[in-house]
Amino acid sequence: MDKQFCIFDMDGTLVDSMPLWKSLGKDYLKARGHSPTPDQLAALGPMTMLEGATFLMETFGIEGPPEHIIEEMHAVMEAHYRTDIPLKAGIQDYLVQLKQQGAKLCVATATAEPLARACLERLGVAHHFDFILSCEAVGKGKTQPDVYLEAARRMGSAPGDTAVFEDALYAAQTAKEAGFYTVGVPEASYEQDWPALAALADETIMDWRKAL
Repeated sequence: MDKQFCIFDMDGTLVDSMPLWKSLGKDYLKARGHSPTPDQLAALGPMTMLEGATFLMETFGIEGPPEHIIEEMHAVMEAHYRTDIPLKAGIQDYLVQLKQQGAKLCVATATAEPLARACLERLGVAHHFDFILSCEAVGKGKTQPDVYLEAARRMGSAPGDTAVFEDALYAAQTAKEAGFYTVGVPEASYEQDWPALAALADETIMDWRKAL
């Protein structure tokens, strides 16, 4: 990978938080007496927090407004981001190497920016990134290319000169279709999608420790 502009997903790519995120909607609903189906939980996957909160209100009759639901979920995840979500093994050294090569780095995440920043600062890697951009800031999830295009704009790069590191197939597809160089990263929570992601990506990184 020789790109001098790099956009990193955070959850499942930089940090090992996906098991918590994948269970958040289910745990939230069960605590309120609901039993979501697998299809309903799958629908939540690519949504932003605002979209997800609206979905919970419309599908399960959860009392809003959406901002209140988001605050409750943020409180749960914030505790994890601030205390126990770990960095993926080998990421620190990989980011250092990219910076030494003169690359510009940023984070594009579906997670709210304050939570993402709290996590990356605790783990000692936030300083490697020029900025952290949340899907909420652009108003679109990663089924749309807006967050990647805005990140590239801020870095002053073109999609074809920019690498996007993603663990989620749908997100990598969005980036690829928008003209970005895509790097696939395996994540256990998306194990079933790995063959398709590996086939789609321009490059794959199986282990950050061996990617140097």
